[in-house]
Amino acid sequence: MRVSPKVKEILSWYESENPGVKTNLVRLLSHGRLGGTGKLVILPVDQGFEHGPARSFAPNPAAYDPHYLFELAIDAGLSAYAAPLGALEAGAANYAGEVPIILKLNSANSLAGGIPDQAVTATVDDALRLGCIGVGFTIYPGSEACYAQQEELREITREAKSKGLLVVVWSYPRGGKVSKEGETALDIVAYAAHMAALMGAHVIKVKPPTARIDLDAAKPAYEKAKVPAETLAQRVAHVMQAAFAGKRLVVFSGGEAKDTAGLLAEIREIRDGGGHGSIIGRNSFQRRKEEALALLDQVIAIYRGEA
Repeated sequence: MRVSPKVKEILSWYESENPGVKTNLVRLLSHGRLGGTGKLVILPVDQGFEHGPARSFAPNPAAYDPHYLFELAIDAGLSAYAAPLGALEAGAANYAGEVPIILKLNSANSLAGGIPDQAVTATVDDALRLGCIGVGFTIYPGSEACYAQQEELREITREAKSKGLLVVVWSYPRGGKVSKEGETALDIVAYAAHMAALMGAHVIKVKPPTARIDLDAAKPAYEKAKVPAETLAQRVAHVMQAAFAGKRLVVFSGGEAKDTAGLLAEIREIRDGGGHGSIIGRNSFQRRKEEALALLDQVIAIYRGEA
C-alpha cells in the first residue's frame, strides 16, 4: 500500500512517535472511502454505558447486536469503529482486519450522581489483544475529577505509545467554572482541544462550538484579537488553531440525533473550517441500516469535496 502525500504530511506532525504509532496512524488514515484524504469518519458506540440500552438502541433494535455495528462501519466504508471492551470482544475475531478498531478505556453511566467522572473499564493490553489501532479516553476539563483523569490519561498515554497504539481523547469540559451552556462555547471547546493536544493525544474529539464565550477571563482576549465566530466554519477554524495550528487530528461529534439536513449542513461547516472529520454515533446507528448507509454516504461525499 502506498501512503498518500496527505497522509505523509500528517505523519510529519507527530515527529517524536515510534514506528508502531505511525503505522497505526497510516492504518487509520488510509482505511475506508476517505483513505488517503486526511479526513476521517468514525463510528463511536459507547452510548450503552452513557445512556443505557433502550435510549441508545430501541430506535433501531438491530443495533443491540454488536455484529451489526461492526457491519455498519464496514459497509459504510468508515475510517474506524470505537467501542468499549465487551462490544469489541463480541466481534473483533469475526471482523478481524476489516475495519480499524479503537478501544474506549473509560466510561460513565447515567445511574450515577455526583461530580462528572468516568471509570476505567479496560486496559491497553486489552486493546493489543483485540487488534486495535488505538485506545480512547474521555476527560472532563473543569470537573472536580479532572486532575485525577489527567493523571490516568498520562499513564495510559505513556503505555499506549510505548506499545505502538494511538491515543484518542474525548475532551468534554463540564463542571467547575464551566456553565451548562458553556460546555459548547467557543472558548471552552478550543481550550478542551488544546488541553487534549498538550496531553499528547493523536486524535482529539470535541463538540462543534457555539459563538458563546463562557469564561469572563477569556472575553477580553477574544475581543482584542477579534476572533471570527459568526459561522460554525469560523469557529471550527479557531478550534483547529488551538490544536497546535491544525497539526493534531481533530474530529467533531455528531451529538444528539438530529434531522439529516441539519447534520449535513453542520458537517459542511466543519469541513470548510478545516476540521479533520466527524465521529458520528447516534445519528447513524439509531437509523435503519439503509438510512444510515445513505446518510454516511452523503457525509463521506462532503469530506471528499463532492457535495
